[in-house]
Amino acid sequence: MLHPQDKGKNFTILMAFVFLLLMENLALAENNPSAIEWANKCIRLANDGKYKEAIEACSTAIGLDPQLAAAYINRGNAYSEIGNVRQAIKDYDKAIGLDPQLAAAYINRGNAYSTLGEQQKAIKDFDKAIELEAKVAATYYGRGVARGSLGDHRSAIGDFNKAIELDPKAAAAYYSRGVAYGSLEEYQQAIKDFNKAIELDPQLAAAYVNRGVAFGNLGDDHKATTDFKNAAKLGDKKAQDFLKSKGIGW
Repeated sequence: MLHPQDKGKNFTILMAFVFLLLMENLALAENNPSAIEWANKCIRLANDGKYKEAIEACSTAIGLDPQLAAAYINRGNAYSEIGNVRQAIKDYDKAIGLDPQLAAAYINRGNAYSTLGEQQKAIKDFDKAIELEAKVAATYYGRGVARGSLGDHRSAIGDFNKAIELDPKAAAAYYSRGVAYGSLEEYQQAIKDFNKAIELDPQLAAAYVNRGVAFGNLGDDHKATTDFKNAAKLGDKKAQDFLKSKGIGW
């Protein structure tokens, strides 16, 4: 049986911050065009992956209009992307203080708590976001990740099902549902979900790794090795290290 680290089940959860850009909320600052201009610049920079510059732009927008909740959310997202998750939570807290009905603030704070391993706090935020806005796939996805991290894989699958219903092209939701099935040792169902995730996102190396794990646990070393090779070609270090340890090239 082949799988990385040569031990039992080995499934990896994808964690990613959902960058919800609340362009419509910028209308709240129509009395301050300069703040809007800087807030829009923050969004453009974040979309380009220039998170430190985005933080500076959002900070300028906030300085011009301290009531602009969207700028706090987007600055929080940028902080999350550079790993300053505690600071991100402070920004989400501020956004919620300004507008307690803003579902995106709860979603992103939930993602931040989940990244820190504070899953119960994350679930509470996702629950609140669903109460406020029930048709956002990212909310169910985030709650599913949090529940899965707590070992509640059945409930996680239910959340991923809902995320997929709302966004059938969400590769991460299929991938994470596959992880949940794999954790329950339902490997055939896991493989189906990894297949779909790869169909939607052929560059998703983790899906190849975890499909390889599932194949390995089913005793199909050939398919497992093929998947690890594909993941290694995409730059997955776990797959590369495993293949090196076996003297297998890619």
